[in-house]
Amino acid sequence: MKQTYAGIPKEFATIEKANIVLSTVPYDGTSTWQKGADKGPQAFLDASENMELYDIETDSEVYKQGVFMPDAITENSSPEAMTEAVYKLTKEYILKDKFVTTFGGEHSISIGAIRAHNEVFQNLTVLQIDAHADLRKEYEGSSCNHACALYEANETTNLIQVGIRSMEVSEKRVMNLDNVFFAHEMAQDEFWMDAAIELMTDNVYITIDLDGFDPSICPGTGTPEPGGLMWYESLEFFKKVFEQKNVVGFDIVELCPNETEKSSDFLAAKLYYKLLTYKFELGNSGENIEETSTTTFVPIGKNKKFNNQD
Repeated sequence: MKQTYAGIPKEFATIEKANIVLSTVPYDGTSTWQKGADKGPQAFLDASENMELYDIETDSEVYKQGVFMPDAITENSSPEAMTEAVYKLTKEYILKDKFVTTFGGEHSISIGAIRAHNEVFQNLTVLQIDAHADLRKEYEGSSCNHACALYEANETTNLIQVGIRSMEVSEKRVMNLDNVFFAHEMAQDEFWMDAAIELMTDNVYITIDLDGFDPSICPGTGTPEPGGLMWYESLEFFKKVFEQKNVVGFDIVELCPNETEKSSDFLAAKLYYKLLTYKFELGNSGENIEETSTTTFVPIGKNKKFNNQD
């Protein structure tokens, strides 16, 4: 019997009834320290099955919007092939008018998902929650490496980076510093949330690397960094974003589970469900899809309005 998201009844898990698509990508082909992100999607799904589906804050049960899970994307012949597979599946379901979400896997899985959303939605902002900048143009022979996860978005969308506290000096040369909220500065700035939202366009895609959270609440990542976001601080920010902007999709990546510590798995499960709840209970929706034909989207790389390069 095929697993449904969070064990929800099948009536809420069919593509015909679901408003939400959850794509899982158990890929860990380019990570360079702790391996295990390919086990993240299953750990997330297992934790989700042990989660209460009533949200106290909003007095709602968002799973009744319907969550469909296509077969996991298991393409791993190359980072480029994986990226293309994620791109194709994401765009397919966006064009079926679904709210498409993705759970990785390492951060490179976000490249294809962002590319698909950027081709469909006008003037896209990508909001990155992360400890790392991920702005290398190429790493270890590939532009689809986890260290390059946001380079393309930096070139073709309005990229806003939140929680950054680790990077290579070369990344600063391509970074739009006006759109970066470094963790050490956020700790001293009570207005950083409003400042970040002020920089966003109407349509927002969110990519969350779980190492953006402080390891005291989420140690189960491949590269934990001290000084990250805390739980209620993060929820306050996400709530503001969903209320004020049209969030068109999101992904969560870099869960690196282990056998003895399950709190990170459960944080990921709760976070995913909270984001869905904010989207469908509090969300500000917009009619900003650029076209309905697959042949007339703005090609990737042509939306240079947000390009910060000379």
